[in-house]
Amino acid sequence: QVQLVESGGGLVQPGGSLRLACAASGFTLYSYSIGWFRQAPGKEREGVSCISNSDSRTYYADSVKGRFTISRDNTKNTVYLQMNSLKPEDTAVYYCAADPRMKYRSTWSNGDLYYYWGQGTQVTVSS
Repeated sequence: QVQLVESGGGLVQPGGSLRLACAASGFTLYSYSIGWFRQAPGKEREGVSCISNSDSRTYYADSVKGRFTISRDNTKNTVYLQMNSLKPEDTAVYYCAADPRMKYRSTWSNGDLYYYWGQGTQVTVSS
C-alpha cells in the first residue's frame, strides 16, 4: 500500500526553524518526484518546493527561496523540507506529494499532476 506520512510540524516563533519530513512506504521514494505544498485557511493550495527524480533538480516558490531547502535521504526513504527564517505568512497545512514523472520548472508546482498525497502537518508561525 502506497503511503506518504508527513511529520515535524508545530508552533514556532517568527524567525525560527522547523524541519518537515515526508516518509514513504509501499514504494521507493527516490524513483518519484516529491513536492511540498501548503494551504492556508481561505487560500488556494500553493507549491512550495520539489525535488525531481532522475536528476534530483530542486525547485522553490519565490516566497520561500533562500529560506527553505528540500533534500532526500534514500536510506530512510524520506524527503525533508528544512524551513528557516519562518514568517507568519508561512502558516499553513503542509503536504507532500509524489509523482513518478520527472518535474520541470513549468510543471513542478501543479498539484494536479501528483499521484499520491500525505495527510498534511500543521505549521503555525506566531509569537
